Amino acid sequence: MKVLVTGGAGFIGTHVVRRLLREDCSVTVLDNFSPQVHGDVRSLPSDLASHVDLQVGDIRDESAVARALRGQEAVVHLAAETGTGQSMYEVLRYEDVNVHGTAVLMHCLSTQKSTSFRKFIVASSRAIYGEGKYTCLKDGCVYPEGRRVEDMLAGQFEPRCPICGNECEVQATDEDSALKPASFYGLSKQMQEQMTRLFARMIGFSAVALRFQNVYGPGQSLKNPYTGILAIFSNQARAHAPINIFEDGFESRDFVFIDDAVEAVWRCIADTKMRLESLNVGSGVRVAVKEVVREITSYFSSQSEITITGAFRQGDIRHSVADLQRAQQLIGFTPSWQFHEGIRQFLGWVTSQEPTLHRYEFSLQEMRERGLLHG
Repeated sequence: MKVLVTGGAGFIGTHVVRRLLREDCSVTVLDNFSPQVHGDVRSLPSDLASHVDLQVGDIRDESAVARALRGQEAVVHLAAETGTGQSMYEVLRYEDVNVHGTAVLMHCLSTQKSTSFRKFIVASSRAIYGEGKYTCLKDGCVYPEGRRVEDMLAGQFEPRCPICGNECEVQATDEDSALKPASFYGLSKQMQEQMTRLFARMIGFSAVALRFQNVYGPGQSLKNPYTGILAIFSNQARAHAPINIFEDGFESRDFVFIDDAVEAVWRCIADTKMRLESLNVGSGVRVAVKEVVREITSYFSSQSEITITGAFRQGDIRHSVADLQRAQQLIGFTPSWQFHEGIRQFLGWVTSQEPTLHRYEFSLQEMRERGLLHG
């Protein structure tokens, strides 16, 4: 199959490209090599460079997109601005890249009127759920609104039932859950999904939105200060620098290893059925942030001073964990990697990389100046 991977020079993208090449696909990559993600790098890794048609261009550039789309049978659309915190003040940029960029893709597909094109896979995010699915002892299944600043300033970090106001218990969030994004990043991903499904239904091709949890693994950016708490904590631990944990440390995430994320993408490409679906991609297990820091500092025998600060960022959610039943039923996806195995694989790779001067504190200062970081 001829496959275009937008954002194919990025973390998930390069891993997807390797898998496509192993499956004997013909691969084109469209990437603008954003400095925030790639630094000064303007090329694919050496193992991919001679096997891929690399086209350097922006997803918002109609001529570049039209050129990259010619003759393609499928698109894996990964090109996007990522990061919940930054999206809260870079609203125009996130809308422009994530929403307008997706619209350009669709415009070019409709203009070319290709008879060979049949599949569109878009990288969505668990961020579209906001706080996600919870159970209240009084009111049953509920979907909390974003947490209130005044509650968190008082140290009350758990979401509250939107009906009775009591604290509630987190549940695995399934695809039928209410969509209540708490960040502009999440909102842009929701719009991408809805645009993709509508367009695919109108034109008549298969479309799947993969709602990724926190994807991690070898090859992820250690330089981008706006995404990837594993990269941030790893840089700090290696330097024996202070590590500050937001909230009370019990906030949790579903971390999915890169190989599992790629497996989900490939299963969607190989699937022969016509689908208009959104599927969760995760591990199905949540890990507390304080446990993440413990794993990382232990691995590096780090002398970092760890402080649980009580500070918090607007736009962050409290917990996330994916219900994976639908992905298992429809595409046979079951994660293979457990966190304690995947994190050691990731940290072993980090050890092989040059220590990185991270601009994380600068990113926090940006939020603080805009009144989005408290405490």
